Amino acid sequence: QVQLVESGGGLVQAGGSLRLSCVLSGRTFATYAMGWFRQAPGKEREFVGAVSRGGITTHYADSVKGRFTISRDGAKDTIYLQMNSLKPEDTAVYYCAADQNWYAITSGTRVDVWGKGALVTVSS
Repeated sequence: QVQLVESGGGLVQAGGSLRLSCVLSGRTFATYAMGWFRQAPGKEREFVGAVSRGGITTHYADSVKGRFTISRDGAKDTIYLQMNSLKPEDTAVYYCAADQNWYAITSGTRVDVWGKGALVTVSS
C-alpha cells in the first residue's frame, strides 16, 4: 500500500525554524519526484517546493525562496522541508506529494500520491 507520512509540524514563533519530514512507502522512492504544498485556512492549496528524483534539481515558490530548503535521503525514503525565518503567513497545513512527472509535482495537477498533512502554526 502506497503511503506518504508527514511529521515535524507544530507551533513556532515568527523568525523561528521547523523541519518537516515525509516518508514514502509502497513505491520505489528513487523513481519519484517529491514536493511540498500547503493550504492556509480559507485559501486554496499552493505549491511550496519540489525536488527531482536524483535530488539535483529543486524548485521553490517565490514566497519561500531563500527561506525554505528541500532535500531528500534515498537511504531513508524521506524528504525534508527545512523552514527558516518563518512568518505568520506561513501558517498552513503542509502536504507532501510524490509523482514520477515533474510537471505534476510542481503544479499539483494529477499528483500520484498525497500525504495527509502536517499543521504548521507561526505565531506573531
